[in-house]
Amino acid sequence: MKAEILTIGDEILIGQVTNTNTVWIAQQLNLIGIKVVHMATVSDDREEILKGLENASQRADMVFITGGLGPTKDDITKKTFTQYFGVELVLDEAILVDVSSFFIKRGREVSQLNKDQALIPKVVDL
Repeated sequence: MKAEILTIGDEILIGQVTNTNTVWIAQQLNLIGIKVVHMATVSDDREEILKGLENASQRADMVFITGGLGPTKDDITKKTFTQYFGVELVLDEAILVDVSSFFIKRGREVSQLNKDQALIPKVVDL
């Protein structure tokens, strides 16, 4: 099996954050006999994410994606994926409780962007 790791995030591309997730994922895949044939990083841009998904799916049997899921307005990954795969996002109450408790324990307000982190693709089983 061939795999590709697609990283999403402007912070990686501008050198603000070191991409340690991709290295770790590649190591874990190697341990179970899955060959990583390509690694790519794209910006937090809908069109770039879509191109990255399309290219990765042509090169590999499996695509592992990391990044792009933070509570900022530029993190559009979930919305882009749901459009790409033709599914909708739904609120997962258990995740909402976890996200909310994280902020409440620290005496911080739970913003709408934080609450949006509890939105998951409808087809996902947790």
